[in-house]
Amino acid sequence: MDITALIRAIVTPLVNDPDAVVIDAHETDDYMAFDLTVAPDDVGRIIGKQGRVAQSIRTLVYSVKAPYTKRVRLNILDAGRSK
Repeated sequence: MDITALIRAIVTPLVNDPDAVVIDAHETDDYMAFDLTVAPDDVGRIIGKQGRVAQSIRTLVYSVKAPYTKRVRLNILDAGRSK
């Protein structure tokens, strides 16, 4: 399963600016990390009230069998902040 494609398929219908969706994958010591960046106006849509949308996205992503030996982590980044 391509985790990047899964994240994009989940996030794209939720945002107003789908062209601004950027997903960067990188490996850390403990995780295969995916950094999700969306347009500043769409950050609230992705996080949702009390973080419920973000938690639901993470639940879906984490439940998929990934081809990695490490655990998958999804980070939602603010486009106005640096990594």
